[in-house]
Amino acid sequence: MEMRNPYLMFLGDVEDQLAAKTAKGIVDWRPEWCLGQLKLAGCVADLGIKDMTIAEAVAGGAKTMVVGIVNSGGFLPEHWISAIVEALDAGMDVASGLHIRLGDMPEIKEAAARNGRALFDVRHPTRNIPTGKGTPRQGKRLLAVGTDCSVGKMYTALAIEKEMHKRGMKADFRATGQTGIFIAGSGISIDAVVADFISGAVEELSPPNDADHWDIIEGQGSLFHPSFAGVSLGLLHGAQADALILCHEPTRTHMRGLPHQPLPDLKTCMELNLTCAQLTNKNAEFVGVAINTSGLKEGERQEYLAKVEKELGLPTVDPFKDGTAPIVDNLQ
Repeated sequence: MEMRNPYLMFLGDVEDQLAAKTAKGIVDWRPEWCLGQLKLAGCVADLGIKDMTIAEAVAGGAKTMVVGIVNSGGFLPEHWISAIVEALDAGMDVASGLHIRLGDMPEIKEAAARNGRALFDVRHPTRNIPTGKGTPRQGKRLLAVGTDCSVGKMYTALAIEKEMHKRGMKADFRATGQTGIFIAGSGISIDAVVADFISGAVEELSPPNDADHWDIIEGQGSLFHPSFAGVSLGLLHGAQADALILCHEPTRTHMRGLPHQPLPDLKTCMELNLTCAQLTNKNAEFVGVAINTSGLKEGERQEYLAKVEKELGLPTVDPFKDGTAPIVDNLQ
């Protein structure tokens, strides 16, 4: 993958901030690549960067327009097509993390061809993937798991990698979702892998390495989310993680998108994840808890973190606000 930056981040007309989590992740971790944002009428999300038209972005040097949104089903709304075609006609490449392929849409395919521009569908693997084998391999691996989807597993993994690099440790973030791939520049979007090959894909992402090297594997979904549990299980088996991090958002009252489905309590979630992880690594263990406290006031935040740390006996932090030093300390 050779996506050119700077990027123009396309947000369409999404109805909430979480729908723009792909774009937000890129802005947070690669701000120097993000020139501006393009929002259609009615868009609620905002990345905190300059609003731009396509013409302004091209004049400013933008090379790729990134469709930086997520939605249930990964579809591309028909009324977004004209903006994508306009970007291609203006000389930009276009990249997307949606399930639907840009090249499967005739207007977009034709615009790319007539302008000699590239289309990047980062969600779709371009390599042959074997089935998982569960064979022990050298190196160390850490996997982020969660009580729900969209609770901060990618942020936690990136923050841990950053802390390890500060300490001179050998570590690599391994991207398993479209946002992570945009940030890392490589990876496999696990939710686009045929089910039989999910664990094999994770083994491919985290091959044998130096004995003191850590692969920090981005988690996906939750074993307790009926829509995404299969992907979560494949990750657990393929990662053969030595260390697990539990990620949680405490203001949730139900699984994202499923009002009838309650969240598990933290201990129940840990027990099931540990049972599944130990199929391929009997020594797997939890080493920390990452809490997304953005929905809590400061006093509540500190009280909640202290409560969880006492109950679970593990270092408990908000990776975004507190960093991950206590968790990395627990690995050494």
